[in-house]
Amino acid sequence: MSARRTDSGLDGIVLIDKPAGWTSHDVVAKARGILGQRRIGHTGTLDPMATGLLVLCLGKAARLVEYMTAHDKRYTGQIRLGRTTTTDDADGETIEDRPVPALTPAALEAAVAPFRGSISQLPPAFSALKVGGQRAYDLARRGEQPELHARTVTVSQFSAALAGPETLEIDVACSAGTYIRSLARDLGQALGCGAHLSALRRVRAGAFSVSEAVTLDGLHAAVAAGDLEPVLLPVDEGISALDAAILVEDSAGVLANGGVRTARGGATRSSEVTRIYDAAGGFLGVASVSSLGEIRPRKVFPREKS
Repeated sequence: MSARRTDSGLDGIVLIDKPAGWTSHDVVAKARGILGQRRIGHTGTLDPMATGLLVLCLGKAARLVEYMTAHDKRYTGQIRLGRTTTTDDADGETIEDRPVPALTPAALEAAVAPFRGSISQLPPAFSALKVGGQRAYDLARRGEQPELHARTVTVSQFSAALAGPETLEIDVACSAGTYIRSLARDLGQALGCGAHLSALRRVRAGAFSVSEAVTLDGLHAAVAAGDLEPVLLPVDEGISALDAAILVEDSAGVLANGGVRTARGGATRSSEVTRIYDAAGGFLGVASVSSLGEIRPRKVFPREKS
C-alpha cells in the first residue's frame, strides 16, 4: 500500500474512535506518543463530551487536511429538553430549567422540519471560532459575550424521536461547520422549553465510518504487534472523491518537481483540485487542471525511488 514508513515517519490516515472526556488535541498528542510521529493533523474537531470518528492525517497526509475538512459529517446523539446551558451541551452550567410540553410525534416533526436543508445558524458562544484574534470560548470563559455571526450550513438529514419525557434521540447528516449544539439549542427554543445537547457521537466523515476506526488502545496494540497494515490507510484515501489524472513519465517527473505541464488536446474537464498519479499508480499529490489542459501543482510530494 502507499501508506508506509519513510525516513520522516509515517505517512497515511488513521481513523480513531475518540473517547468521551478527551479533546481532539488530547487524542492527537496521545497518537503522537503511540506512533512516534510528530506530524499529525485532524480533519475536524470533536468537543470533549463527544465520542466517535476523528480522522488523523500523518506525515504527507497532513498536507492534505485542507481538502478533507469540507467533508460532510453524520452524527447520532441525544438532546435533553427543558434545560439550557452556557455551552449548549451537558458540559456547561445550567442557565434555566423549564417545563417540557407534552409532545406528539407530529408536533416534534413540525418543530424539526425547519432545521432541514440550507439554514442560518449562530455558532455557540463556547466555540473555537476566532473573534478579534481570540477564541470565542476564551472570551466566554471570561464572562464576555463574543460577537459571533450566523452562517449558512446544510442539514441534509435531521431525525428526532422521543426517548423519554425530556430526551430526544437524534440522527443528523450535515455539511462541515454545522454545530449540533446549536441545533439542540435552537430546537429547544422552537419547542418553547429550551434544550441542550446531552450526548453526541460522530459516525461518519466523508467516506470514512466509525465502524472502521480503532480506539487508542487498539492503535497501541497494533504498534506493539508491529502491524499497522489494518489501521494505516493510504495518503490519498481521504481525497478519493476528487477527480484523478494519470500522467506519462515525463510529465509526472516535471510535476513532481513543481513544474507545470499542458496535456495535448486539452482536458476532458477542468478542476480546481485533482488527484495526480504517475503511470505506475504512484500518488504525486494534487493539482489544478484548466480547460486548456494546463496542469499546475498545488501540493506535490517527492517521488519515491524504486
